[in-house]
Amino acid sequence: MDALHERFIARIAAALDLAASKVSATARLLGEGATVPFIARYRKEATGSLDEVAITAVRDRLAQLTELEQRREAILKSLAERQLLTEALKAAVDGAETLSALEDLYAPFRPKRRTRATIAKEAGLEPLADLLFNQQATVDPLAVAEAFVNAEKSVPDVAAALAGARDILAERFSEDAATRARLRELYWESGQVRSRVMLGKEAEGAKFKDYFDWTEPVSRIPSHRMLAMRRGEEEGFLLVRITPPEEAAIAILEGLFVQARGTPGAEQVRLAAVDGFKRLVGFAIEAEVRIEAKKRADQEAIRVFSENLRELLLAPALGQKNVLAIDPGFRTGCKTVVLDRQGKLLHHDVLHATAGGAQQVAQAGEKVRILVDRFAIEAIAIGNGTASRETEQFIRSLHLPAGIPVVLVNESGASIYSASEVAREEFPDEDLTVRGSVSIGRRLMDPLAELVKLDPKSIGVGQYQHDVDPNALQRGLDDVVVSCVNRVGVELNTASKQLLGYVSGLGPSLAANIVAHRNEHGPFRSRRDLLKVPRLGPKAFEQCAGFLRIREAGNPLDASAVHPERYDLVDAIARDLGCGVGDLMRDGNLRARIRPEAYVSDEVGLPTLRDIVEELAKPGRDPRQRFEAFAFQAGVEKIEHLQPGMKLPGIVTNVTAFGAFVDVGVHQDGLVHVSQLADRFVKDPAEVVKVGQKVRVTVTEVDLARQRIALSMKANPQIGGQREQRSAPNAPRASQPGSGRPGGNPAVRGQGRPSGRPASGAGLDPGAGGWNALADAFDQAQKR
Repeated sequence: MDALHERFIARIAAALDLAASKVSATARLLGEGATVPFIARYRKEATGSLDEVAITAVRDRLAQLTELEQRREAILKSLAERQLLTEALKAAVDGAETLSALEDLYAPFRPKRRTRATIAKEAGLEPLADLLFNQQATVDPLAVAEAFVNAEKSVPDVAAALAGARDILAERFSEDAATRARLRELYWESGQVRSRVMLGKEAEGAKFKDYFDWTEPVSRIPSHRMLAMRRGEEEGFLLVRITPPEEAAIAILEGLFVQARGTPGAEQVRLAAVDGFKRLVGFAIEAEVRIEAKKRADQEAIRVFSENLRELLLAPALGQKNVLAIDPGFRTGCKTVVLDRQGKLLHHDVLHATAGGAQQVAQAGEKVRILVDRFAIEAIAIGNGTASRETEQFIRSLHLPAGIPVVLVNESGASIYSASEVAREEFPDEDLTVRGSVSIGRRLMDPLAELVKLDPKSIGVGQYQHDVDPNALQRGLDDVVVSCVNRVGVELNTASKQLLGYVSGLGPSLAANIVAHRNEHGPFRSRRDLLKVPRLGPKAFEQCAGFLRIREAGNPLDASAVHPERYDLVDAIARDLGCGVGDLMRDGNLRARIRPEAYVSDEVGLPTLRDIVEELAKPGRDPRQRFEAFAFQAGVEKIEHLQPGMKLPGIVTNVTAFGAFVDVGVHQDGLVHVSQLADRFVKDPAEVVKVGQKVRVTVTEVDLARQRIALSMKANPQIGGQREQRSAPNAPRASQPGSGRPGGNPAVRGQGRPSGRPASGAGLDPGAGGWNALADAFDQAQKR
């Protein structure tokens, strides 16, 4: 392992409350190029069975400390080159444990632009500043300043000399490491986030009116409010400051630098301290705190997004079925495709089933019956956008065989896929509508395999994702996708290169090589054949092999999660039981005779042996829940059908910091505010609901004018009725550009059809409706 990383082990172990040996082993494996899923699954003995969360935390801490070390080296080099590095300073820099502490030490020596203090120094006023700072009772500032008056150096009088000396002291105080550390602590303990409307922007910025006069402790402000305020500021409607109690801040500087109170020199030092805070260090620390507050808000938003994405990616899969997939529409008809069990496009057509005359509807019904019979359809997928319930009603009216489930499929991102390079590569001769319908059908068969083709930000389960650090967001979401793909496993002979690209140890280049090799030489017959793929060497094979499946392989272990490096061990276990590996996988009685402890060695411990025995019982098992068809309430298809007090089945489409959005089948998701999620106090909505979860809700309020629905999951909720005045005055618009859901920008969707259901918090402008405003409005409604 890198010597640099060795220095970090104890710090990481203490920070994460892990044994140093586990951290050290994890760091070594990461340094050797092992991935998080591989380490978690196949190196349990080395890490003491650390899970992916802990391994990821070790990885991220290593990256942070490496960044700190690189900055330390850069600072030392800069100081040395300018001959400013003393032994004491080097010791202090070497001992700094945080980036803030490091930058505080470097602040007095950082090359800077010409300031008021440097101008004063050029005028020869630094000795005067030193005299003042000593605060000797016998020193009269006015008298000693006389000697520094020099018109040629722009010091025309005593007042100018003293002002220049104070400028030097103010800058000196602002760059003092202890001062900055104490002020930073004060900002976090007592600082307030304050937002005010910009003068003359009241009407234009009305969407941010909740923040026209808002104050909240920076230590407790929720992520969504911090991001909303920053958005308002960036758009020029709000002025946002983070400030501590000014008296307390100035008292810190006075306590550090005013030593001889009552003397004339001390008064000059006090004035310099006040100026140093108000003009220099106060703004500097505020900038730091703003950056850190934004970082914390980003982290929370990314956490919420990641949790939602994980639930969506791990949604139950219907499996390999012949599917009739329909992208509903009114005027332009329903774009319909037929997919075989591998997701291959067999046929496409347009059905005029929801608009037009009775003859067209009858013709559409006849077409569906013919397609169902001709292609042995086993399931019907209907996108949940515009005309979805009408299309569902049409399909059910055909009285098709009862064994064919009719499923409304979340089509978030289908339009993004249809216009993507991936879709053009898959279907170069088909238009956007056909590609979108294919995506809907495949989403039913295997959500994970289809969703990995999309940028996660377009899927529609985020909260303020367009306001967070894009690099941090991408890293967080990539971790989730990689984790989910490797947890489920990938069928080597049918997986797309996009799906393969997320497999441990591969990536886009090797994934493309695998697909090219498969197309040229036919399906892989064993995992070992992967070594024939160009540029796929032993290390990549070690990382990826256990996560790839070959269902029809000669060796049954190739269809399991048993790693090839343990095939010999499984063979030995089978021989000891006098059977073959296949017999061992089929016969539970044989497996019951396995004594894992008898096979423990220096390389293999009980954790791996137990995993192997478990895998032999259910080879290649899918960890996702079993698929169950879901149906919305019959007869409730539009928001106009809703009445307060109705109890309805629904599906959670998004979980945010202030509640959950639920689809009840009326083209408009309703909000279950965090206060309505349970009959108990709920701090984090994710404790109660997950994306894709089937729930039972009660309609508490309906605002037809603004298309708002308030829902509750309480046993006996208070019913508010249809009272428009109670709805959120700045509730979200029904669609936003880039939301990735029907109802988004038609240019993004790639189809000029009418907008459908609104986005469930994905990509929404927090001010253009402000989800925070909606939550706060409901808070107020609850108090009334």
